[in-house]
Amino acid sequence: MVLQLETQRLMLRPLRLSDAQVIAEYRSDPQIARYQSWNTPYSISDAKQLIEEMKETQPGTPGKWYQLAIELIHDRHMIGDCAFYILEADAMQAEISFTLARQHQGLGYASEAVRRLLGYLLVENSLHRVRANCDEENIASASLLPRVGMRREAHFLESLWFKDHGSNEYWYAVLRREWLEQN
Repeated sequence: MVLQLETQRLMLRPLRLSDAQVIAEYRSDPQIARYQSWNTPYSISDAKQLIEEMKETQPGTPGKWYQLAIELIHDRHMIGDCAFYILEADAMQAEISFTLARQHQGLGYASEAVRRLLGYLLVENSLHRVRANCDEENIASASLLPRVGMRREAHFLESLWFKDHGSNEYWYAVLRREWLEQN
């Protein structure tokens, strides 16, 4: 199954080997990597390994993250990625994440991609609930998640040992019925 999701300006599509250079570039940006699980530099080899892992992963497999490229429709340029993870313990719930290259932030692309991903999970797949989290210092993500219809459910203090320090986290979620009422 090839998963492709389209918006007015974006295509969310499977990662391709030709994306490796772009992925390595934005994931090597220390400001982008600051709140993410990977370290910098993020090599082309790391990017190729991620792409190969996604080729072996079926979208929506419980317990497995699935990454999608975020591509501009007008010029077919990859600007970031988003991902979802169907919870292994409860296949009616998912977690999402997203990353955008710095030069493409602040233009509404992340909101557009996340809204489309939420619609896919909650409407097209009829999941019950989707969640997301972010570091409390990640102001861009902490403002984006409510803007796309998610509500903050928790604020955990030093709940995650992350990159050599205790990190405070915000957790957000949206229920299918809430999404349908909003959209």
